[in-house]
Amino acid sequence: MNVQTTFNEKELKLFKRWLKGCLAFGPVTVTFTKKDGSERIMECTTALSLVPEDAADPMIPKREKKVNEEVCPVYDIESKAWRSFRWDSIKQVRLEIK
Repeated sequence: MNVQTTFNEKELKLFKRWLKGCLAFGPVTVTFTKKDGSERIMECTTALSLVPEDAADPMIPKREKKVNEEVCPVYDIESKAWRSFRWDSIKQVRLEIK
């Protein structure tokens, strides 16, 4: 499934809002296609309670920089670093509610 071609514009907007909410709550596993064509599975979050205090928040720019609405910045729990994925490259989203 490619979210860009599966959803219409309204559904894509709702999906983005839903996924951002899930990421803010806790870990989410996102499978996506990287720019080089390889598949990546990443357990990630934006929940600040799960991000070490010394990890720089990508939402606070180091310098003036235009926000790219095509990507979603997340904290990669395994790599212990901020990463991002393109919205149009998502293949699968998995989350567990505890």
